[in-house]
Amino acid sequence: MCQLASRGFVAVLKLTLLGAVIATAMFATDIAPRMLLLDVAAVAHDLIAVGERGVILRSSDAARSWQSIAAPTTATLTALNFAPDAQHGWIVGHDALILSSSDGGRSWKEQWQGENLSDSFLDVRAFDARHVIAVGAYGLFLATDDGGKTWARRKIIEEDVHLNRLTRGPGGTLYLAGEHGTLLRSIDNGAKWSRIASPYDGSFYGILPLDRRTLIAHGLRGRLFRSTDDGATWEPIVTPHPVLLATALQLQSNTLLLAGQSRGFLVSRDYGHKFIAWDTPLTTAVAKIIELPDGSVLAVGEAGATLLPKP
Repeated sequence: MCQLASRGFVAVLKLTLLGAVIATAMFATDIAPRMLLLDVAAVAHDLIAVGERGVILRSSDAARSWQSIAAPTTATLTALNFAPDAQHGWIVGHDALILSSSDGGRSWKEQWQGENLSDSFLDVRAFDARHVIAVGAYGLFLATDDGGKTWARRKIIEEDVHLNRLTRGPGGTLYLAGEHGTLLRSIDNGAKWSRIASPYDGSFYGILPLDRRTLIAHGLRGRLFRSTDDGATWEPIVTPHPVLLATALQLQSNTLLLAGQSRGFLVSRDYGHKFIAWDTPLTTAVAKIIELPDGSVLAVGEAGATLLPKP
């Protein structure tokens, strides 16, 4: 239990699965996968999802069916991201592991693994086919400028806190959210970082940039804050449920959607001034939500991959 608790939000979802039966990575392609998935990304016209036991899945029909992709590991895979060319991609996970693909995610190979297998990556961001950064537990931060041939480890803050989620604003600013009120900003693709004044000292699981100045920060126990000056000041937002908010999404309609622990869906139709509960049939924990081309929402998490209607 203590070991799991050191893994950041991944541990939160895993703890909900104690005593549950996890499906294997091979299954019929005409049903949704029923296993713990921790991230999903749109790659060209396809979707790729990753999760427990080295699972990598691909869908070419908007999440209606999935195919298993061979993975060179059985470690939990926590996050993935592709360069703008939609060909070069990276997956990170437990066991200090980084995987890479150069064919749009159709095949993956181990690119880097640290000596300390207790290190866990929690997020990754590819700026192009050469420049990538990966972050994780206890201040873990690696960067490459040669497509992953070499990786350099850096310490970007003094505290050894979990660095949970990387996001990028429309103006190119990079944001990083973590434990103990950690909020960071970079205007040079992660080369240098500056602190953002934090509105509380608990864990954050992400910053959602709505435009160049407006930010939504989300974290534990329904903690939600809004800034209209790029993080200089924050206004707390009252939420209907005190649950962990793990993932946030701005839809094409400018509706905002947040999700996390079971039944923890929140929606805002006024650009983040107010959030209300969104009633969905999904009652299990969610790690990531993305919008599909038809406006529907795909949620991945404890229940695998679940299609939800337009909020």
